[in-house]
Amino acid sequence: MRHFGHIPSVKRAGLFHREPAEFTAESPARTLAAALGATLYSPGTRPRLAAAVRKQAARGVVSMVLCLEDSISDADVEAGEDNLVREFAELAAHGTDVPLLFIRVREPEQITDLVDRLGETIHLLSGFVLPKFTENRGRAFLEALVEAERTSGRRLFAMPVLESPELLHLETRVETLAGIASITDKYRDHVLALRLGVTDFCSAYGLRRSPEMTAYDVKVVAHVISDVVNVLGRADGTGFTITGPVWEYFRPGERMFKPQLRRSPFLEGRAEDLRTALIEHDLDGLLREIELDRANGLLGKTCIHPTHVLPVHALSVVSHEEWSDAQDILRPERGGGGVLRSAYTNKMNEVKPHRAWAERILLRAEVFGVAKEDVGFVELLTAGLTG
Repeated sequence: MRHFGHIPSVKRAGLFHREPAEFTAESPARTLAAALGATLYSPGTRPRLAAAVRKQAARGVVSMVLCLEDSISDADVEAGEDNLVREFAELAAHGTDVPLLFIRVREPEQITDLVDRLGETIHLLSGFVLPKFTENRGRAFLEALVEAERTSGRRLFAMPVLESPELLHLETRVETLAGIASITDKYRDHVLALRLGVTDFCSAYGLRRSPEMTAYDVKVVAHVISDVVNVLGRADGTGFTITGPVWEYFRPGERMFKPQLRRSPFLEGRAEDLRTALIEHDLDGLLREIELDRANGLLGKTCIHPTHVLPVHALSVVSHEEWSDAQDILRPERGGGGVLRSAYTNKMNEVKPHRAWAERILLRAEVFGVAKEDVGFVELLTAGLTG
């Protein structure tokens, strides 16, 4: 797998100062956590799911969650499990590369049961998404995951979803966060990333953000995100990758833009035309939220529609300026600290305070690449659209 791997190599070489690196499901956890990108959710009951997975992989999707929880009705869980077993067999039969695949379960016993039923096709599975995660509820899920690893011989990761009322409510938040920190630290080698369930947070107060608003405009939600990053996203070695919340809005159909909007304005690289097109298609709010995710320490994003994937990935590419600053800060001769003017001569880089930031930038650069000096979001997005 490689981000922007669906773009021809010649075109990719024209976009990147350093191209995204290849990775596999067997890559180190640190690499995979950074590489998740736009994680596309799909109901586990979806007909022809294997074909859909292959289709999205060809369009640049590198991680997917096949959901047996909130996206399907209670009555359809058994049918969803049966469908996943069939569709994994279909994927294995084709022998093609697939994204990192995760199954979102409802109960711990589903983990061991599904691993048994998947049999040899377990090699296609990267792990499980654990809903409504707290210390008490999460322990049973993580114990089941470890048991499934033992019986299958396959490395499996957990991605807990932080969405419980105990985490949202102020009077129980500190205790709940401390418990989550304790149990995830105990099973650190098995936890790939933590995901935020902002839709459930809003539901607890009867709220729903409009397409013009980001999660950070809903203050009760923004405060929870801040506290989660404060406790669980630290850069001192105790933290985890925390992914951004889902964006709920999209236009009917799978195309991001009308055909006429995909011709001359994009090819000419005119940012104002692209911005207008995005606003017309309800994606202006998504772009602002992705930027705020990054500013608040989140990496990657939960996505429910294919049109959201490319904007997430385009905005995850490291700019040449960011990369240049990070390189300067991390030079061995800078180990003693100090302050230096950036190569772009527009800021001061403080070596010690900015070190953790620089390390994160270089990790993101490894998996998403570094854009050339004259390449920005517009060029990356249009290249991905036209393939």
